[in-house]
Amino acid sequence: MLTKRIIPCLDILNGATVKGVQFVDLRDAGDPIALAMAYEKAGADELVFLDIGATPHQSKALLSLVASISKHLRIPFTVGGGIKTVADAAARIANGADKVSLNSAAVKRPELISEIADRFGRQAVVVAIDCKQIMPGQWEVFTAGGRIATGKAALAWATLAVEHGAGELLITSMDQDGTKTGFDLALLQLISSAVPVPVIASGGAGNASHFVDVFEQTQCSAALAAGIFHFGEISITSVKNELNKQNIPVRWS
Repeated sequence: MLTKRIIPCLDILNGATVKGVQFVDLRDAGDPIALAMAYEKAGADELVFLDIGATPHQSKALLSLVASISKHLRIPFTVGGGIKTVADAAARIANGADKVSLNSAAVKRPELISEIADRFGRQAVVVAIDCKQIMPGQWEVFTAGGRIATGKAALAWATLAVEHGAGELLITSMDQDGTKTGFDLALLQLISSAVPVPVIASGGAGNASHFVDVFEQTQCSAALAAGIFHFGEISITSVKNELNKQNIPVRWS
């Protein structure tokens, strides 16, 4: 049986780790290199690094930070933010990323997914989808850090992204993000049951039982969290201990 993955996420703005609630009210959460090293030591299965303020003039600083973090990691490392071309993806992989995460640029031009997958393999392509519920049972895709409504249904876009070569999906509930009230299980089950690739759950984790819920009630392969790990509210070890108690398979380093 495949083990479930626990993945800390570092949202990076101007070189610092930040965390907000529902994509706003950001606050400093610490040094990204120190956090990355601590998470690997604590038993994280992978690490996701999202540059939420990506701009062209910051690209050199970003790549330097990616290279610095990757030198300290043995676990898989996904980097997203500002990837608009195959060259952008190649630069991040050359500096140590194992996977790249696409979001807004993929929505604008789905062929980008195929182009990167053709060059590096679909296992290296994660498509991140930020969703907001617009009515019961229906979620819309938002881009640009949650600022732009696309009019695209979350399930339809998830399915299309996989068809274009996404090897994994990172599904974030904007409604639940930072609330610590639990993952959006309905959204996550809708998508994880419909696509043939691994789905990472994101948005809403507040305690270990929320991780149990997402693995028992959806077909997600991994669960991601940020603030609760960054600010020491819960540890990766305690999450894995609780999952183990509930007979949910996890990897122990």
